[in-house]
Amino acid sequence: MDLFLIVAGGGLLLLGLVGCVLPVLPGPPLAFVGLVLLHFTAGYDVPTVQLLVTALLAGAITVLDYYLPIWGTKKLGGTQRGIWGSTIGLIVGLFFFPPFGIIIGPFVGAFIGEMMDNDDVGKALRSAVGSLVGFFVGTVGKLLVTFYIIWVFISTLWF
Repeated sequence: MDLFLIVAGGGLLLLGLVGCVLPVLPGPPLAFVGLVLLHFTAGYDVPTVQLLVTALLAGAITVLDYYLPIWGTKKLGGTQRGIWGSTIGLIVGLFFFPPFGIIIGPFVGAFIGEMMDNDDVGKALRSAVGSLVGFFVGTVGKLLVTFYIIWVFISTLWF
């Protein structure tokens, strides 16, 4: 049974890593579940504090990943309409155009929102780029958290 849990946990780690770049899969939570499977083996014990830390990190970066495109829009000068456009674009893209809708949706939504507020194409593009930057920052964050979870998994097995 231990071998099954270790292999399944390793598979979830790999799936979690893929989920960091494919927006359809929740990368860090999948990797965390892989770590939990390792915790339930008889031969290896992941400390409870380590599980709590990784759970908090995985949950926090998952929530932040949805907020960062909106934050990026705001930071690069987006107006309230651009922020709303980015939010609506995120939701529409997430549900109607997976997996790439989560990238394109906020970008297009912020651009359309800014164009409704003002005819300045440059400002609208800057706001839309902000949503794209937010997406990439979220992706890097997810990768960092997932690599940390993978490191905890491997170090528990080997040390």
